[in-house]
Amino acid sequence: MIVPELPGYLSSLGGEEYIGLIIALFTLTAGLSRPFSGALTDRWGRIPVMVYGAVISAIAGLLYPLISTIAGFLLIRFIHGMSTGFKPTGTSAYIADIVPAKRRGEAMGIAGFAASLGMALGPSLGPLIAAKFSLDAMFYVSSVFAFLSIAILLGMKETAKEGGKFRLSYLKISRKEIIEPRVIAPAISLMLLVYSFGVVLTITPDFSESLGIENKGLFFTVFTVSSMLVRFIGGKASDKYGRVAVLIVSSVFITGSMLVVGFATDVVTFLVGSFLFGLGVGSGSPTTMAWTIDLSEERFRGRALSTTYIALEIGIGLGALCSGWLYDGKISRMPFVFGSAALLALIAMVFLIIYKRNPKNAFQ
Repeated sequence: MIVPELPGYLSSLGGEEYIGLIIALFTLTAGLSRPFSGALTDRWGRIPVMVYGAVISAIAGLLYPLISTIAGFLLIRFIHGMSTGFKPTGTSAYIADIVPAKRRGEAMGIAGFAASLGMALGPSLGPLIAAKFSLDAMFYVSSVFAFLSIAILLGMKETAKEGGKFRLSYLKISRKEIIEPRVIAPAISLMLLVYSFGVVLTITPDFSESLGIENKGLFFTVFTVSSMLVRFIGGKASDKYGRVAVLIVSSVFITGSMLVVGFATDVVTFLVGSFLFGLGVGSGSPTTMAWTIDLSEERFRGRALSTTYIALEIGIGLGALCSGWLYDGKISRMPFVFGSAALLALIAMVFLIIYKRNPKNAFQ
């Protein structure tokens, strides 16, 4: 909801040169909190971890209107990242607990559809509220949705076998508990593919404005709607044809979409690239999570998921930082900015093809 308006909001505070940090700081905190969310998901429970993430999101929405400095804004973005660091880890583990293994991809597709629905409505609703009312109203509404999420979570039944009362000892994590070696392959492929998402989140609001698109969230809406259309199909296809095969197709869509967007000179081409990007993300996201769960041990499921999510945050963060540096406020550099994302998606495709041919000698 708030992402499309954040670059302009930061610029109004005099921090235009820090636009790349809007997503980078958020993903940095999310990445740093992943090992803790993974351990707590396994030790404390799925629902407490999900609730904690939603509470952080609700509080952040209430804090944005109170700040008037660049440093304050960046600090809140840093704190806000914990919401993503906790909520998805608990959610994915919860789903894995209640769904049969043979329908895991399909289940992740359904969960992804729900997430995509929020991501489709949010980027359109946020700028609309900001334009009709105010930026502060937009932030407050984002908090309302977070509180509604908490209300739903509190009515759910815990599924973790070892879940119970919180203990400080749960926060003690050894180096061996940060990364789950079994899921290195899906983590690497995801990191390479989501670099493009960091680019999209950081650059498309300005690119949209340069093309004369009034609603800077339109790109996000089109891409999210197309991802919704394919999530059921992609997840179910991965159950039938294999995770890696579907991810190879996903990487092809993402590579092509980044080239289309990067060389777009009109609104139609720009949105076609957005649609293709959604097909790539929509088929790849649930498949990667299902693949991660396939490779993990049940007792370390939270750690495995947090490993893959750490890779996700690294990829998005690098995409945000590098795209901000490559862009430097010059629209003429768009082919280079999105070309870098296409290159990494292409590398992901090659990696997946090699892995598919000989997985036993790779990371398993």
